[in-house]
Amino acid sequence: MSYVVATPDVLSGAASNLTSLGATLERANAVAAASTTELLAAAQDEVSTAIAALFGNHGQAYQTISAEAAAFQARFVAALSSATSAYTTAEAAAASPLQPLIDLINLPTETLFGRPLIGDGADGIDGTGAAGQPGGYLYGNGGRGGSGAAGQAGGAGGSAGLIGHGGAGGAGGSSATGAGGSGGAGGNGGWLYGNGGAGGAGGYNTGGVGTGGLGGVGGTARLIGSGGAGGAGGSSVSADGAAGANGGFLIGTGGSGGHGGSTTFLGGAAGNGGTAGNAWLFGRGGIGGTGGSSTSGIGGNGAAGGNAGFLLGNGAAGGSGGAGGAGDGIGGGGGNSWLLGNGGHGGNGAIGGTAGRAGFLIGNGGDGGTGRAGANGGLLFGDGGNGGSGGVELPSGGGAGGRSWLLGSGGHGGAGSDGVSTVADGNGWAGGNGGAAGLLFGFGGNGGSGGAGLVTVAGSGNGGAGGTGGDAGWIWGVGGDGGTGGAGGSGTFLATGGHGGAGGSGGTARIFGSGGNGGAGGSGGDHNVSTAAGAGGQGGNAGGSGFIYGNGAFGGAGGSGGAGGIGATGGAGGNGGAGASTFLLGNGGGGGAGGAAGAGSNPVGTGAAGGYGGTAGNSGFIFGNGGAGGVGGAGGDNLSPQPGGAGGNGGGGGNATFIGNGGNGGGGGAGGVGAAVGTTGTGGSGGRGGFFGQPGVTD
Repeated sequence: MSYVVATPDVLSGAASNLTSLGATLERANAVAAASTTELLAAAQDEVSTAIAALFGNHGQAYQTISAEAAAFQARFVAALSSATSAYTTAEAAAASPLQPLIDLINLPTETLFGRPLIGDGADGIDGTGAAGQPGGYLYGNGGRGGSGAAGQAGGAGGSAGLIGHGGAGGAGGSSATGAGGSGGAGGNGGWLYGNGGAGGAGGYNTGGVGTGGLGGVGGTARLIGSGGAGGAGGSSVSADGAAGANGGFLIGTGGSGGHGGSTTFLGGAAGNGGTAGNAWLFGRGGIGGTGGSSTSGIGGNGAAGGNAGFLLGNGAAGGSGGAGGAGDGIGGGGGNSWLLGNGGHGGNGAIGGTAGRAGFLIGNGGDGGTGRAGANGGLLFGDGGNGGSGGVELPSGGGAGGRSWLLGSGGHGGAGSDGVSTVADGNGWAGGNGGAAGLLFGFGGNGGSGGAGLVTVAGSGNGGAGGTGGDAGWIWGVGGDGGTGGAGGSGTFLATGGHGGAGGSGGTARIFGSGGNGGAGGSGGDHNVSTAAGAGGQGGNAGGSGFIYGNGAFGGAGGSGGAGGIGATGGAGGNGGAGASTFLLGNGGGGGAGGAAGAGSNPVGTGAAGGYGGTAGNSGFIFGNGGAGGVGGAGGDNLSPQPGGAGGNGGGGGNATFIGNGGNGGGGGAGGVGAAVGTTGTGGSGGRGGFFGQPGVTD
């Protein structure tokens, strides 16, 4: 099968270009003829005569070749022109029998109703706001609506008949003295098949007085087809985007909502995004419109995403809230799925949108918007959605991850917001907890990290705690890791540095699998003058392992203490988290390391102490080695003529029971440097060996 396409207009243009090129070459050859065919000898000697003859022969050869090339070019142009005529004649012969037949078919409906049976509707004239004409009753697309004059609404798009797409709505006219014109509505799609037309954009207001035009609503799809997208609102003081239309009743995607209009005028509020269209039986929802931005006012709100088809389809994401100088807009909620499909994600904003639900049987839950929880997965199979991170403008804890029900993994928790100056204590917010895995199989979600503390007038904020990891599936899976604690805020002249947030505990495994590791503690805040620095956060404990088999997870490391300033003590190091023990088969988890103490300059006492290493987990009853104890943290240095801080003690090693070796004890932390070196921490004791095994080494 040949895939070559011949267009008479293109062939005719090529022939014309070649003719022009040939004429240019003929003129160039004529100009060069004298200098290439009549060369005179430079002198009367034999050598000069021979050279002139040689170059003269070359010139004559060039003229001969040029003449042959010109003849070939003329023949090629003639052939191309002949082909153009042949294709033009063939197209005319093919079109001529059909057009009278179509005219005859359309004659009754055009006479009675002014509308053809087959054919596209005419477009509306731009600048008049005229509506597009409808397409043919049987087949044809609706015409596009014409744009509006200044401040005038755009024309509606023409609707299709049985099969065809609706025409797009015309754009509203802009205005410098009043409101911008509204966008025209999109035409409806065909009754059997066809997409709805997009709504026209609202007109701009350019004078600073009056509103922008509203966007036009999208055209509806009827049986099979996608709904038209809503038009964007015009930029001005305020203008909302238009709603997207629903998809076809059988199959089709909902139309997306239009974007809200933006504004740069002083104090102007931006427009809200348009609501998205839904699907009916099969298809996904449309995306919610995004809120418009405002330079000095409040941003527009995002709109909700469209819902999925009842039998199959994904919910769509909600629109994000627009940025505003006086505050951001609110995010729109994610669209829901009903039976089979994923939920839509919530939009971000000053307050996030809710996550869309997963299909009842199968599907993943949507992610939460800012500070919102993730949605749960489907009943039979599906992962939980991730929680949204806490906001900046309106701080909050991180959203919790959604859970899975039977098969699937839990969603991760969102990070907590950092402390802000508008809240008196300046504490960071806690991270969201990870979602639990399905009852049979799956991984637990990780906990979100805690937010950092901030210096305020009242003092320095503590770091937020890390979220707890989600539990694993009952039969098999791995628990989620705990989130990291947030760092403490630096101290002011009179206030101590903030303490680091505690790390989150790891999630627990059930029958087969390992628990999650504990999260690390956050570091303490530094301090420059007079008072103490913040202590490091405690490391999170590890989650328990599976009852039959699974290795114990590790405890989280303690956070380091903050550095103290002149006359101030450094912060103590945080203790390490405990490692997890196993039940029947598996190795015990190691303890977390203690955090190092911060350096300081304490004129009346010793430096800060390092954190203790975490205790290790015991092995399984039948087989496994005990875990190693965590290493103690180093003591803080003391710049004043006083001793350095004591090192932290090491954690004890885990015990073995029947077959296996005991775990080694953790080493003690080194003492801090000062007028005298601080006491070295005591090493942890080694764990007992099993009936068949060796005891662990005591450090």
